Amino acid sequence: MRQMLTYDMMETIRNTNEWMGASARAIASYPVFGMVPHPMFKVMSAWGRVTERSFARMVIKPDWGIRTVVGEDGRDHLVEREVEIARPFGDLVRFNVRGRPEKPRRILLVAPMSGHYSTLLRSTVASLLPDAEVWITDWHNARDIPVSEGKFDIEDYTLYLMEFMRHMGPDTHVIAVCQPVPLALAAAAYLAELEPDAQPCTLTLIGGPIDPDANPTEVTDFGRRVTMGQLEHLALQRVGGKYAGVGRMVYPGLAQLASFISMNGERHSKAFTDKIIAAAKGEDAERDKHNRFYDEYLSVMDMTAEFYMSTVYRIFKEREIARNEFVVAGHKVDFGKITDIAVKTVEGSKDDISAPGQCYAALGLLTGLPEEKKASHVEPGAGHYGIFAGRSWRENIRPLVLDFIDANMCAPETKGEEPRIKLASSQS
Repeated sequence: MRQMLTYDMMETIRNTNEWMGASARAIASYPVFGMVPHPMFKVMSAWGRVTERSFARMVIKPDWGIRTVVGEDGRDHLVEREVEIARPFGDLVRFNVRGRPEKPRRILLVAPMSGHYSTLLRSTVASLLPDAEVWITDWHNARDIPVSEGKFDIEDYTLYLMEFMRHMGPDTHVIAVCQPVPLALAAAAYLAELEPDAQPCTLTLIGGPIDPDANPTEVTDFGRRVTMGQLEHLALQRVGGKYAGVGRMVYPGLAQLASFISMNGERHSKAFTDKIIAAAKGEDAERDKHNRFYDEYLSVMDMTAEFYMSTVYRIFKEREIARNEFVVAGHKVDFGKITDIAVKTVEGSKDDISAPGQCYAALGLLTGLPEEKKASHVEPGAGHYGIFAGRSWRENIRPLVLDFIDANMCAPETKGEEPRIKLASSQS
């Protein structure tokens, strides 16, 4: 049970750091120290507050925090989250805006399962809600799923997406972000071939690794360099007795977080140093920019071992999607079978996780799709996060995506026939 001891050790380290932060904050905040004219106590208290909050966030799922949307009538409309399909490893959740006429755009946001919760797309959801009906894939933390629920790998992920698309119907517009981009494309191709009445209307692929070799990054180089045996030995652990998923093999969220931080260590170190200094001076706030970002960034979830390993092996090493050799539930998916789904790729010119070209490779696989139904966009100066949640998304990419959706709308009853709105060239 070596892996379980390692998992519990990581949790113990996290707990210890949270306790040390709380203790430093409490001790340095005693009123008597206010009489001592030395900045050390203020810095110690500030360090404690920042440390306690940071390590506590690592095991808390963030709240969506989307409560109202302003309608065309100028009124605030309540937003309620409704689970429409509940499954052991993830749910299909709808953000239902009460008291307004239903919008014609029906968008399914496919969130990544890459160490963070689906709330990472909170700002994306909030930006789309005023103009569309929005659903999202809300993935569960593997540590909370009993071993009795079985496995969950990239094929199971793809089957979940297919079920969600069937449920929503053929007038659905799918937007996949980052890691699930190749699997969303596979799910759409599967439905296009075997269940054309359930295939979505459009598919927007944002910053995902369709072909990791198209423009290698540090992430893809790591996937190529490390062996599967090394990954299994070094990355996988077994959930400890504290959680419902005790005994399940996982890639821990804390390990993933450590790798995230190491990629931009200097930037994170400066951010926390600046935050501690601001807190010591009394210039910080509960919902300042630092806390808003890190409350989300530090909240991590475990992935099932089989999902992590199959992603590395089949997407990055074997490049099954890029080679059109992907198999789901015994059926070989053929991307050439997509003939009706309009597809758009979106990339950031400074994306250091999924570099430009990796996502664009999807269009080359769509040999059966007319050119007028293909579109692409590279956002100048945008990094990975910016293309789906930052200023680049809000000001430039979101309007382009909505225009693409509007140019390729189709009613459920006309799927497979002529679209009700004339198709337009969406190249940008």
